[in-house]
Amino acid sequence: MKLLTIAILTTSIFLTACEDPAANKTKATINEPGATKPSNTGNTATAPAPKGEALSISPETSKVLFTGSKVTGKHDGGFKQFTGTIDLVNGKPEESSGSVDSETASVLTDASGLTDHLQTGDFFEVSKFPKASFKSTKITADAAKGTDSYIVTGDLELRGVKKSVNFPATIKVNDAEVTVNSEFSINRKDFGIV
Repeated sequence: MKLLTIAILTTSIFLTACEDPAANKTKATINEPGATKPSNTGNTATAPAPKGEALSISPETSKVLFTGSKVTGKHDGGFKQFTGTIDLVNGKPEESSGSVDSETASVLTDASGLTDHLQTGDFFEVSKFPKASFKSTKITADAAKGTDSYIVTGDLELRGVKKSVNFPATIKVNDAEVTVNSEFSINRKDFGIV
């Protein structure tokens, strides 16, 4: 059995403005065809049976982090509680898939007042939208960037708004472990967080 080490999507640059600390980060491509109307039901889809080796994503082996940037600086944060799975097929990222659900009430930041604020209706509205989720739909090799470089496409749902996103990732698979690292920016407004 492989060990899974993931810095799951060191992601989500939420705020944008002048002197943007996210300016040097790759911007995720947001596609409207995957968009849905807000719902308060959360992610209730049943995961399909794995086609390959199912690797668990959990806080013990992975991190889901973000940086929120604004005119006056930035704040770092993440989610303490999340679960997910990578379905590793034939040891090849491009044949595999992954998904993760983060509990929005477990959000944490480097400022306690901000942590509380992110749980309100201004941001994640955790009482109405208890989960943020991502499910990959396609992983393709990015030969121009070299070995272990991929473009991940999938559905990202924040605050009940689901959109298809594209972002770069470094994925390494060997006999002992799988590692996935990605860093990119998104605009919170694309997900109705205004």
